[in-house]
Amino acid sequence: MEIISYIEKAKNGDQVAFTYLLDHYWNEVYGFMLKRTENETDSEDITIETFSKAFDKLTTYNPEFQFNTWLIAIAKNVHIDLLRKKKSSLFVEITDEEDQQAHNIADSSPSAEDELITEQNLAQLLHFIKELKPHYQEVIQLRYFQEMSYQEIAEQLQEPLSNVKIKLLRAKKLLAEIIQTKR
Repeated sequence: MEIISYIEKAKNGDQVAFTYLLDHYWNEVYGFMLKRTENETDSEDITIETFSKAFDKLTTYNPEFQFNTWLIAIAKNVHIDLLRKKKSSLFVEITDEEDQQAHNIADSSPSAEDELITEQNLAQLLHFIKELKPHYQEVIQLRYFQEMSYQEIAEQLQEPLSNVKIKLLRAKKLLAEIIQTKR
């Protein structure tokens, strides 16, 4: 079957077609990002985000272009967004000498209020995660709380790596929808 027919089936919500496209293009997108980032974790995260965005926007795909070219363009944009986030979180503007001294002696340990806010946010996040189906809760827990690699999760669950990737993609998307509706 041609790629275009898989894309059409995926547009209509066919999970087998989604899985096929993910399996077929994963290594190409991941390899491309690995060359750019030289970081396996960032490359995996960018690749997952790329497929998530691609599957969300599949109806906008123009078949005049190669599907892999479209995916790579999305991956580049995801990477740029990641770099911007990292840059803005690292950037601290210090205007004069007093600010520099204050910055040097500022206590960076979290205050009691900071810890309370973090605990409340974590409790709220855990509450949202509990609204997911158990198999989605499990992959979120293994990936983000036990910090297992995709391969380790696949081995623990005794499932193919592609299933784990798709399950995690769906879990993150569903969790985002839950959070969105609760706010």
